[in-house]
Amino acid sequence: MSFSLVKAVKSTHRHPLNKLFHLIGLSLSFLAFFIFISFLIGNHDQNPMFGLALWIIAINLFIGGHMIEDNVRAMTVIVLFKYIRSKLHENGFNRRLILVSN
Repeated sequence: MSFSLVKAVKSTHRHPLNKLFHLIGLSLSFLAFFIFISFLIGNHDQNPMFGLALWIIAINLFIGGHMIEDNVRAMTVIVLFKYIRSKLHENGFNRRLILVSN
């Protein structure tokens, strides 16, 4: 069975409030990333704790959006994991092979 990442993302982001939460969360994530990078390259005017706080707020917005749609298990991280697992399975890697190699 083939897995389409685009279809999975579209089908789990239908509610307008979820889309709004994701838009705000994505914006905050980019801002947090910019703050972290700015701090790492030596611009000490940026407080990394503020970046961390923004990132935590963004994660909560993502989770809240999925709670509105009642599909928290369909969050992007989980969907990406399923996608990677399906691609590995298509290429001959299966669970038993991975378990034996550990």
